Amino acid sequence: MQPSEATHSNTPQDTRTVLVTGATGYIGGRLVPRLLEAGHRVKVLVRTPQKIADVPWHDRVEIIENSLSDADGLTEALAGVDVLYYLVHSMASGSGFEAKEEAMARLVAEAAAKAGVDRIVYLGGLHPDNEELSVHMRSRETVGKVFLDSPVDAIVFQAGVVIGSGSASFEMIRHLAETLPVMPAPSWVGNRVEAIAVRDVLHYLVAAAALPEKVNRSFDIGSRDVLKYKEMMNEYAVERGLPRRLVIALPVPAPKLAGLWVALVTPIPLSMSLPLVQSLQHDAVSREHDVDRYFPQPDGGLTPYRRAVALALGKERDGQVETTWANAGIDADPLPSDPDWAGYKVFLDERTFHSEAKPEHVWTIIEGIGGKNGWYSLPLAWRVRGWLDKLQGGAGLLRGRRHPKTLNAGEVVDWWRVEAIDRGHLLRLRAEMRAPGGAWLELAVEPEGSGSLYKQRAIFFPRGLAGRLYWLGVYPFHGLIFPSMARNISAAAITLQESPPETAGSGVASETP
Repeated sequence: MQPSEATHSNTPQDTRTVLVTGATGYIGGRLVPRLLEAGHRVKVLVRTPQKIADVPWHDRVEIIENSLSDADGLTEALAGVDVLYYLVHSMASGSGFEAKEEAMARLVAEAAAKAGVDRIVYLGGLHPDNEELSVHMRSRETVGKVFLDSPVDAIVFQAGVVIGSGSASFEMIRHLAETLPVMPAPSWVGNRVEAIAVRDVLHYLVAAAALPEKVNRSFDIGSRDVLKYKEMMNEYAVERGLPRRLVIALPVPAPKLAGLWVALVTPIPLSMSLPLVQSLQHDAVSREHDVDRYFPQPDGGLTPYRRAVALALGKERDGQVETTWANAGIDADPLPSDPDWAGYKVFLDERTFHSEAKPEHVWTIIEGIGGKNGWYSLPLAWRVRGWLDKLQGGAGLLRGRRHPKTLNAGEVVDWWRVEAIDRGHLLRLRAEMRAPGGAWLELAVEPEGSGSLYKQRAIFFPRGLAGRLYWLGVYPFHGLIFPSMARNISAAAITLQESPPETAGSGVASETP
């Protein structure tokens, strides 16, 4: 297809000052570096700057610590901004959820108008007309309408299933396809879905900043590759080298039951699996392709579904996943520092182990812990605890990690999240499993003689009597798991130290999944 007449190059007149909300999220975290590459001046508004402390583009953007609910702070942050990217959508639910989402969008729109912003860009969901939508899809539609009805021109992109390394939709398809060769499934697996590669979503989002025309409308975006959801699972299986799956569509939608099943067999927690499943209750296919009149297609054209799957798998294989759905987690209270523990009830399990390995080799094992590398002690016990957590609606062990060797603050490692990392010395993980209290795991190393001293500390702040009983219940298992964990990490470090240095380069992929 020929590019439209609105094709633009990154010339100086295309440069904009943009503010990105949702920069700690899956799409926002990938959008920021691409806006910088396009020559734009980028500001990001975040509640917790620590969550982006380790991203490569940290020093190239202006970071504003604030909340979208602070009208005055938002207006100040928008001063001098040409384009506002609104990439925020809560996966919460319950009473008042839709009203809160709408109220926040109205506040943002009013602040943008007051600050003289030229354009708001919003990423919503692809949905049919005249159908009863799920709460989350209805909320996203409402937010889009708020921006389109505001005094500021808005571009509302509406996308369906986004396929990319680390995306929740991709993880859902992957784990469903890999779990069972024969799969009874609700009737919605027969619905038609037009997926879109994350690289194509980013292409349109970046292009929206430099569009010279005044435009106030929505655009459906997709790959033009329409498949039934069960066909998407089978196409994934084929690309993965697996036999085709037999997906039997039962004549019931069962969104809640399906959401529970997805939460059990995929890394996605119930709080997110339910909205994802509910969004699939209807066909999700573009109703118009007007976007071609305003924006050129990506170089090489739109990415077909099967190609998007191949790119995502390739990124994961090469350890080049930029962002993941899991890393866009909720904020939580940090671990109280040791001097402040007075007044808290705290349980500790502390271990030290002298290793003949040098500190840098022990650190390599520490930073690579979790995911496919495992936890260096009783794998079955970890798996059982992970499944018990999944049954309670927790994270479980299926989330894995973004990169097999390196970690950054705020990233996910199975049911943990990196709370702090002092590279070469200390890794602190905060538990996100379901437990009656707060739990942390610290792994540290320091030089000792010709080798190193490995330090390991499990910390638990119980909540009420249930928390104290919980610690007593798991303590015997700690006596098995944690000593062997210390020994095995040391042994792995010695093996690494004695191994020949790697000679193969990692290579850099040329395309974004």
